[in-house]
Amino acid sequence: MFAHDGVINMLGEAYGLKLDAVGKIDIKDNVFIGHNAIIMRNVTIGSNCVVAAGALVTKDVPDGTVVGGIPAKKICSTLELVDRLGKETNKLPWVEIIESRKGGYDPSLEPLLYKKRIEHFFKD
Repeated sequence: MFAHDGVINMLGEAYGLKLDAVGKIDIKDNVFIGHNAIIMRNVTIGSNCVVAAGALVTKDVPDGTVVGGIPAKKICSTLELVDRLGKETNKLPWVEIIESRKGGYDPSLEPLLYKKRIEHFFKD
């Protein structure tokens, strides 16, 4: 049973009808969907998109877009997000460790990175 089946059954009972409401969700390549985001039926999430945690997506999301909110609205482009995160990363005291990683995660550097973060945020 799908989540909306209860509403469909209730409305069918109330109005003496046989109802159904179905649709697909199309998620393209390289998409991040945050925790507890809800994507409604008949929605396409374009390539290289970010859907913020808790967002309610009721309309198609164009390629390269960051959306959030209820209902979800454009926050910025993913290129703008990359630019902002790049500037923030360059200000971090451990930026050299990040830059020396092999890929997005380097097991040989993670313990040192973890230690630097703990020292930075919990100086006591």
